[in-house]
Amino acid sequence: MTAGTAALREAIAARLASARDRTSGLTDCVDDTDLVRQHSPLMSPLVWDLAHVANQEELWLLREVGGRDPMHPEIDPLYNAFEHPRAERPSLPLLPPAEARRYARDVRGRVLDLLDRVSFGGADLTRDGFVFGMIAQHEQQHDETMLATHQLRDGSPVLVAPPPGPPAPDVLRLPPEVLVPGGPFTMGTSTEPWALDNERPAHQVSVPAFYLDTTPVTNAAYAQFIADGGYDNPRWWTPAGWDHRQLAGLVAPQFWQRDGSGGWLRRRFGLLEPVPPAEPVLHVCWYEADAYARWAGRRLPTEAEWEKAARHDPATGRSLRYPWGDTDPTPDVANLGQRHLQPAPAGSYPAGAAPSGARQLIGDVWEWTASDFLPYPGFRAWPYREYSEVFFGPEYKVLRGGAFSADPVACRGTFRNWDYPIRRQIFAGFRTARDADLA
Repeated sequence: MTAGTAALREAIAARLASARDRTSGLTDCVDDTDLVRQHSPLMSPLVWDLAHVANQEELWLLREVGGRDPMHPEIDPLYNAFEHPRAERPSLPLLPPAEARRYARDVRGRVLDLLDRVSFGGADLTRDGFVFGMIAQHEQQHDETMLATHQLRDGSPVLVAPPPGPPAPDVLRLPPEVLVPGGPFTMGTSTEPWALDNERPAHQVSVPAFYLDTTPVTNAAYAQFIADGGYDNPRWWTPAGWDHRQLAGLVAPQFWQRDGSGGWLRRRFGLLEPVPPAEPVLHVCWYEADAYARWAGRRLPTEAEWEKAARHDPATGRSLRYPWGDTDPTPDVANLGQRHLQPAPAGSYPAGAAPSGARQLIGDVWEWTASDFLPYPGFRAWPYREYSEVFFGPEYKVLRGGAFSADPVACRGTFRNWDYPIRRQIFAGFRTARDADLA
């Protein structure tokens, strides 16, 4: 075994262990009644996610790579996300919590045995450990979904994490926006070993010069939109957005409520607390973000604009892996991995700033963009169509950047998230942009 192969095995084992530790933390903190309950029709019971991640791990690693027979073929349909909508899953004969945990342990033990002997050359699935990375990302994505379920859950707090640090010392001196020069840049990737199919291939895109908010839009700024009647004026909303705003009765971000004296409180993982004015706004849908941008005389950035601001280094002409460079995220550059249970104040993490000068492009909040979720030129669905291809189209909007809820393994400068424009339970905020020729 070469040193490189040994290091890759260790890295894979660490990523798998980190994901499982997080899964355990999100499921062991509540009793079995909470695990099997559906806390929102938008979400699965937590026990479904627990067994689903194990089932996908068995399917791709033990069966596809290891050639093993199914351990429990009768449960495959129960945990196929495309067979049963989330609203139906509580009525299925799901594995009870103890059996789901046992199944996950059994699968993981066999996977670690497989990891000791698998080759990382040759086959596409195992080259550079891709399929193991895909499974680590899949579990972390479900951990983020389970965290959203915890946010929707009624009851006393069960999750604990320290708060982020204070605002950066220079936050009051930051310009409100940065200029991103026009011209071509390389979007997407053909070299990131664990990149998923919708991030590929790398291709040249030319973006006109534009201005982008230095930080995500804050709670204080968004409260001004509310105070100015932003929710009551159809002028700021698209026709579809205004219809949804009326139908859903939107008057503020999800989980906000009045405090009785004209201020705002928010519910955060079971805590009721004043809305922190300096934090990026959270739990707004695309329609709300778009309406705010119009009210502010601006617009949402396109996906290409967002990626250019986050990755393009004018000094070298290169597209970086992350805003700060090519090194993996550390706690001093981004708020990721559920290390905190909330965004850091706007302007935090100066060490993680992009060459453009924009901050917090990775971490804190997912950022809505103006773009529909579409394939890149030369896209190839791999290793299965259902990861990306079936979602392409104008029904979904792209989000970028990753929130405090996203793990570094499932968050990078090329990573693409997507959701319906009405979704608010996700950890999404936004920043705005404007054309440079409108200066």
